[in-house]
Amino acid sequence: MSKPLLAIDIGSSKVSVVIAEQKDNTVHVTGSGVAKSQGVRKGTITNIELTSRSIRQALSDAKRVSGTVAHKAIISISGAYTRSLNSSGIVNIPQQEIGIKEINRVMQTALYNANIPNEYEVLHVLPYNFKVDEQEFIEDPFGMNASRLEVDTHIITTQKSNLSNLKKAVKSAGIEIECVVLAGYASAISVLGDDEKELGVCVVDMGGSTCEMVVHSGNSIRFNTFLAVGSNHITNDLSMALHTPLHIAEKIKLEYGSLKTPSNELIEIPVIGDEEENHEVSLEIVYNVIQARVQETLMILARELEKSNLKEQIGAGIVLTGGMTKLEGIRELAMAIFDNMPVRIARPLHLEGDFKPLYDPAFSTVTGLLRYAAGGYTQYEIDSNRRMLHKKDTVGSTSEGDMQDISLTSQDETEPGNLKNDEIKQTLARVAQEEEKESLGTKIKKLWHWMTQIF
Repeated sequence: MSKPLLAIDIGSSKVSVVIAEQKDNTVHVTGSGVAKSQGVRKGTITNIELTSRSIRQALSDAKRVSGTVAHKAIISISGAYTRSLNSSGIVNIPQQEIGIKEINRVMQTALYNANIPNEYEVLHVLPYNFKVDEQEFIEDPFGMNASRLEVDTHIITTQKSNLSNLKKAVKSAGIEIECVVLAGYASAISVLGDDEKELGVCVVDMGGSTCEMVVHSGNSIRFNTFLAVGSNHITNDLSMALHTPLHIAEKIKLEYGSLKTPSNELIEIPVIGDEEENHEVSLEIVYNVIQARVQETLMILARELEKSNLKEQIGAGIVLTGGMTKLEGIRELAMAIFDNMPVRIARPLHLEGDFKPLYDPAFSTVTGLLRYAAGGYTQYEIDSNRRMLHKKDTVGSTSEGDMQDISLTSQDETEPGNLKNDEIKQTLARVAQEEEKESLGTKIKKLWHWMTQIF
């Protein structure tokens, strides 16, 4: 039986929609659509109505090709207003064997222990290190015997207002949301192989107005950051330097954009404000403008990688993807700036279906969303709906409604006496209700016994 999939990537330069079907472990693309992004600036929604219109247009094109569509969509969210932190959790294992329930409980404990501001909402809880009793760096604790389970997690959060505006724009387009995924995380799923994940790798998605960086080491993402710079900034720089309209500057970037040896060739372009008047400019100026902007961007990203303190854990080097990576010579420049670390330009991994345009680096995020929807997430994860995701056959996921009880139990086991006042009141009220029920039951039994004695 096939499962319909719908992925929507809402970027600053374009909105991409892909419709697919999942059969067993295979994802077959049936339709795709792209529309110019409106109402989105530097990764954030600035106009809900315009953004919704762009989504509807891209979705309409995808439906026309596919003929079918899923009712719920996996959507991407920019790292613009995200905040990440690490948190750990500890639980006791009364049954001695670790199952999905215990793994879920320890991850929920780590989430409960995290100091997340009230104005932020959780996107992902990703475990990167399990500890069984005294043994660290357990790859998968499932099925092991232990008396105690510990976990270190990387938690990605985003501002509630930013997430709410994104959801409003999607729902205004007539689409229900199944899950929200960080754009950089989706890109990493799309382009990375298992060996790169194991060795440790840094993925940079260089888009139209943003750059998303994630560091994947071992089992999951360990670090993520965001830079509000992209290829559109090169277009703006060229427009100002050459005194030409933006659409002409974009054509020059696409046709002559290169980071290799500059040319002294002259080209004739129109003047801004009067496109009937032309003037000549040297391609050397074009080269210098592009070189300056790309070099500055890569240097900022290199400094962010240094700040992560994970550079020593990156054995597979740097993976660049996104539309900006199509600039000739960007790989060589990146190698020089990232201290001669290995660098590769990545395209999305192959999906079934004859849609060749999707194998462009610019579509890494949307294809990664499809893979996430098909089960391409990390081995264990708590998603944006607070649901436990896993790849085991055992059914053991816990809904958001159960989370509070699990957190209270786990906190009581690990750090007694540290519950909040309102949670203590809730717990006491629940105990009182149970005692009241028990007392009522005792009265009924006595009444029944008395009646049987009379009759």
